[in-house]
Amino acid sequence: MLSAEKNRVLTQVGPGTPMGDYLRRYWHPIGGASELDGNPIKPMRLLGEDLVLYKDLGGKYGLIDRNCPHRRADLSYGFVEETGIRCNYHGWLMDERGNVIEQPYDDTVNPRGKTRERCLAKAYPVKECAGLLFAYMGPQPAPELPVWEPFTWENGFREVVLSEIPCNWFQCQENSCDPVHFEWMHENWNTRLNGATAPYAAKHLKLVFEEFDYGYVYKRVREGQKEGDPVWTVGRVTLWPNGFYLGNHFEWRVPIDDENTLSVCWFFMRVPKGREPYVQDKVPTWVSPIKDASGRWISSHVINQDIIAWVGQGVIADRTKENLGASDLGIAMMRKRLFEELDAVAKGAEPKGTVRSSNVAKCIELPNITKKTSTEGITLAEFPDYPLLNARLKGFRHCFGQPQEVRKAFADAMGIAP
Repeated sequence: MLSAEKNRVLTQVGPGTPMGDYLRRYWHPIGGASELDGNPIKPMRLLGEDLVLYKDLGGKYGLIDRNCPHRRADLSYGFVEETGIRCNYHGWLMDERGNVIEQPYDDTVNPRGKTRERCLAKAYPVKECAGLLFAYMGPQPAPELPVWEPFTWENGFREVVLSEIPCNWFQCQENSCDPVHFEWMHENWNTRLNGATAPYAAKHLKLVFEEFDYGYVYKRVREGQKEGDPVWTVGRVTLWPNGFYLGNHFEWRVPIDDENTLSVCWFFMRVPKGREPYVQDKVPTWVSPIKDASGRWISSHVINQDIIAWVGQGVIADRTKENLGASDLGIAMMRKRLFEELDAVAKGAEPKGTVRSSNVAKCIELPNITKKTSTEGITLAEFPDYPLLNARLKGFRHCFGQPQEVRKAFADAMGIAP
């Protein structure tokens, strides 16, 4: 268990808090680029700050204070120009760096005035990569945006899935270093949800956690499995500081504030051999509902099941009341490492996994047990030999609510019936 004070350190993310300042030193995915196709302005709350994400007519992305620096009008009701976003109240125009580049009335009556120079709006850099938008909210100079190797893969269908989760980011992220929950939450619970009482899934027999530059790798052995299996020899990745990587998809838990989390997931599915070259014109972004019409949490899909575990711990989990066991080794390691990181960064060290070299950042490989099928592909006839890939052909099992138009685009890419 943790003390109440240590729990506060892990969970408070606003400006000026130790964890909030630490997380601001990383690039975080904040949504999909295609979200802004219909409406180029989106209000957002990130790390306890109220902001506006936009794409101007010149194609540049911006993330600035939601309130205009003039008289604090709501910029989510503004409009974009060739450069920047304009307030609908008095027409002030700000660029992606927060510079006030027009003050229409002031510019008319006092063209030599310099008041705009002291009216800088809070602004953060935004970059697009693989259909995702990433923001950096920390001190300059910013580290390089890490381009994870799967972002460079070709001939695949990608999609971005978002959900807002009403609980603290850290109880979501701890899930990524907890392999035993797969046995119970996703396998045995599915058995019960489907009306059966047996058989239960193979038990976990052995766990190992190994730290590497960009997080932790967890490896496991289950009943009926040999230690030569890739889940033991290669493992899965807990991506530092708030991600999870499972071979052909990523999950991030981005703090909205202390009590809410933005779940950002990126999925890749290579088209079958014989359907190359495949070029995706636009990466779709969609929102996955987490409650049904009656207000109950949706339990039919993998990540929806995870969400039930996260929110079930309370808005902010009270870790003073826990009783950790042998299955929680990875969680204990993660917490310990975070406290070490906070101390090290306070003394001037670089945060774990940040990249300063553009040559390194342009393509970073991660441990991956499914790389061959994702990069070389398989024929459509071979899909039944790969149960997880074959399940994806039948339906989107990770998040509830995939829109019909996204399913159709996926089916068209794969060459299957919608």
